[in-house]
Parts: sequence; structure tokens; C-alpha cells
Amino acid sequence: MVTTEERHATPSLTARRPSPATIVDLGGATGLVGYAVLAWVSHDFPGGAGLPGFFGLLAWVSVPWLLVFLAFRDRPESLPVGRLLLWAVLFRLCGVFAVPPFEDDWFRYLWDGYRFVETGTPYGWAPAASFLDADVPAAMQRILDQVNYPDLPTIYGPTAEYLFALGHLLRPGDLVPLQLLLIGADILLLRLLLSTARPAFVLLYAWCPLVVKEIAFTAHPDGLGVCLAFAAILLRRRELFVAAGVCLAFAVGTKVFALLLVPFVLARAPARTWLALAGTLAVLYLPFVLQGATDLPTLAVFAATWEFNTALYGLIAPWLSPAGARLALGAVLLVLGATYWLHYRRHTPGQIPRGDWIFGAFLVAAPVINPWYALWLLPFAVVYPSRWAWTAATALLLAYVTGLNLDAMELDPFAQPWWVRPVEFGVILAAVGVDVWRRTRRGFPAEADVH
Repeated sequence: MVTTEERHATPSLTARRPSPATIVDLGGATGLVGYAVLAWVSHDFPGGAGLPGFFGLLAWVSVPWLLVFLAFRDRPESLPVGRLLLWAVLFRLCGVFAVPPFEDDWFRYLWDGYRFVETGTPYGWAPAASFLDADVPAAMQRILDQVNYPDLPTIYGPTAEYLFALGHLLRPGDLVPLQLLLIGADILLLRLLLSTARPAFVLLYAWCPLVVKEIAFTAHPDGLGVCLAFAAILLRRRELFVAAGVCLAFAVGTKVFALLLVPFVLARAPARTWLALAGTLAVLYLPFVLQGATDLPTLAVFAATWEFNTALYGLIAPWLSPAGARLALGAVLLVLGATYWLHYRRHTPGQIPRGDWIFGAFLVAAPVINPWYALWLLPFAVVYPSRWAWTAATALLLAYVTGLNLDAMELDPFAQPWWVRPVEFGVILAAVGVDVWRRTRRGFPAEADVH
């Protein structure tokens, strides 16, 4: 029997409990303060607050990200989706007011957009060849002076280059149009994720500090490629085969990473899917092929010679040769990928593939692991939740600890202190171990209610 005192106490306890909207708003407001401060102090990087301030602010925005997720993980139906998206948009808009922290790739984006609009192609011309060109406007010359690897023509695919050209047409020499376009693509991806997974797990992506930083603050075009690739998978799943092929081709044209998903989109798909993919790629590349150059030569240089923040590659390269390590790891990836593809084709064609496994394995073996590469696996970690993927989304930000960003004269610009990679990959490996242990105990869901 409920006493009179208990009947009177229950409403007051209920009244004191924050509503779902209040929880999201408190977390969102806390995160927004962190991103706004990051945008403000970014104008002083690499001086001012420097790396300690950068990581301190990332820690600040990570707290509400994780706490709000935990508050709704076991009651996802109560999460107000509109508020989730509102705060996600506000976080991203902070990036528009920032100077990309510890990044210079964006100068290449702006330069490529200028070259594309002015000459009809961004390919086949190294920026260094324009250093003494008096016809280059002063504003673009200042951008040109900051382009990295100026002796190499651009490495970006045609879809990305059309994006850069559009940004230049909207506002020459300004990153803001590109940021807004990429934010738009990222919000579209959020809508796609909401159609396939529970909102609480979509929040993991929507509020993820790495996602906000790498797409909104530093305008990496990977965000567009990921959106297009995930859309292609959903279109294939709904048997819209031609649209899936076209969309996947645009994803490949954004970044070659999307090639890893091609076998899974094409698995047991009709011939028109193949034709749509091949035809769209031809349309994307043919104008540049006819002008004599594409992104492929610089991609080949990148694949053969560059190394940064490696995992397995860094461990075995000293025992083999750089070429031998690439060959050995490539062969292992090919065997693992083919094994999974055969299983996928036989048992689950048309379903969302384990892109977290696919891109996770690729990155472990890759000779270059930049933090924004994690963007390719995170949407799949929404559909198939794991601790390791979101741990990686945090740990990979340690890649910014380099001689250049530390202003450490004793280190080469892209060299890292000895402790960075053991910590970075050690915590990811620990999270993998926890996932395996929890999975054996059935303590964590294998997927986020794929619809």
C-alpha cells in the first residue's frame, strides 16, 4: 500500500528529474561553449594555447558527448531527435568562424578551386610552377605560398575538385563556402543514419569531436565522400541500383577509399549497377583525361612513398623494405577482404556491410593514418556499435602531436614523440579487447537496430 507521504513525494521526485530535452540541451550548451572557444583560440594556433589548449577543449566537448549518449543508450526512444540535430548543426557552424587548427590542407583546396575555374582543370600543374606567375592575383598568391608539397600536382579526385571549384565560384579565396557545403553533406549523412539506427547511436556520430573538427573546422572532403558512399549502400539496399552505382562513382571520385566498398555494393547486383558506376566514373574522369592529366600520378607517389602515424606498417617496415611491407600487408588485406566479401555475398547481399571492419583493417595496415581517415568507418560504427571505433575516433587525434605543432626543433616537422603511437594504438587495442570480452558475455548490442 502506498502511504499518503509516498503519494505526495513521488510527484516532487519526478519533477526534479531532468526531462530528455533538458538533458540534451544541457549537454549541447556545454559542448557549444567548447567549440566556440576552440573557434576563437584557433586564430592563435600554433601559438597561444597550442596543443595543450586544443586537447583541453577536445576533452571539454567530449564530456557532454559521452554523458548524453549514456543517458539515452538504454532508452533511445526518449531522445529528442530535433534537439540532437540542432546542437549538431550549431557545433559545426562554430567551425565557420575558426582558422583550421593545426592544418594546412585547406590552402590546396582553395588553390585547386582557383586553378580549375581559371584553366578548366586542376590537374597536371604543380603549384610551385606558379610561384613567379605575375598573373596570379595577390590574394591567391598568399594562399599559394601556404600550399603543402607544392612540387606535386593535386591528389584530390574529380568530385572533390568540382566541390573546390564551386567554393571558389561562390567566394574566391575563402574557405567558408566549402565548410558550409561539407556541413550540409554531413547533416544529410545524419539523416541517413537516423533512418538506419537508433538515435542514441546516431548522437555518437553527430556530436563526435573528431567529426566536428575534421569536417566543419578543417573542411576535409572525406565528409562528402563518406556521405555519398553510405547513400550508395542504402540505395543498393532499397534496390535502386542505378542510383546506387552513380552515387558510389561520385564517392570514388571524392576519394579512392570508397573503392573498398565497391565489391559490396555490386555483390549480386544487376548489370545496370555496374554500368552506372563505370559510366559515371568515365564522365567524371574523361574531361581531365582528354586534357592530359588526372589525380592518379600523385596518388601513386603518395601510395609508394609517404608514411605517417603508422600502426602495423611501422612495425614490419624495418624488417622488410617499404615496398615489401606494403606488398605483404596488401596481400593480407586482399585475403581478409575477399574472405569477408564471399561471406557477405553468400549470406547478406544488399545489407549494410561491416564498413567498420573494412576501413578499420585498411587503416591498421596503411602507411599513412591521418585522423580524418576515421570518418570512413564511423557511420558504420553507428549501425554496428563498438567501443573500439569510438575510442579510435578519440585516440587518432593524437596524430596532431608532431614536431611542427609542438614547435620542437629537435623533431622533424611530421615526426612524433616516441610515446604518441604506443598510447594512440594501445588504447584502441585495449578497447578491442574489451569489445571481444563483452561480446562473449553478450553485454553490448551487436548492432543499433538496423531497420
